[in-house]
Amino acid sequence: MQLQDAIKERKSIRAFKPDPVPFETVKELLELAALAPSGTNVQPWKVHVVTGAAREQLVEGLLAYREENPGDTAQEFEHSNKRVEPYLGRMRKLGKDMYGLIGIPKGDKERAWEQWGRNYKFFDAPVGLIFTIDKELDARSWLDIGMFMQNLMLAATEKGLATCAQGAWNMFWKATRPLLDIPESEYIICGLSLGYADPDAPVNALISEREPVEAFATFHGFEEKEGSAAKAG
Repeated sequence: MQLQDAIKERKSIRAFKPDPVPFETVKELLELAALAPSGTNVQPWKVHVVTGAAREQLVEGLLAYREENPGDTAQEFEHSNKRVEPYLGRMRKLGKDMYGLIGIPKGDKERAWEQWGRNYKFFDAPVGLIFTIDKELDARSWLDIGMFMQNLMLAATEKGLATCAQGAWNMFWKATRPLLDIPESEYIICGLSLGYADPDAPVNALISEREPVEAFATFHGFEEKEGSAAKAG
């Protein structure tokens, strides 16, 4: 698979088959991910990888805490949930499309709560990853972890695996920390599901729309080069 094919094929999968992923494969993916660039080579990424009984313990513990403390969704680190246009509209469009595919009507809070809870089951993926970062590091290192995760997701796609990065693990961190023995000196950033996509799951038909380049890129100086090229021709 060419790199551009992996980039085009990768998407967030929210329903996985139970087929296990070999330890050697997971380790290789992490080795490839660790080739990501990082400012002054600080390599800030830290990852807790769970499968089998350890995964079940995390899932069961987190879901139990969530049911007992449904309002405890505050995030440990400073993070604004304020969304304005055009970001708000994009978010709502994705939610509408996804919930439409799985038949959850607007206003059905019980089923929406249940679907949200699937995040904490890693959408049934056999492998879950929780990413953390040292609290002493600044925003530049958070960007580095994003590149680490992108490397991992593209490498997984190349191997026929699927992923879903999950910001939902920002929440209920009070339960996640002791379950994985994460030190107080680290923030829990997000999670990621890893496994084989269930091709028959309706939710996996979801395609998130992308804005055209003209909507987000501003080009400087190219018109001068194009003008020069035209004159030379």
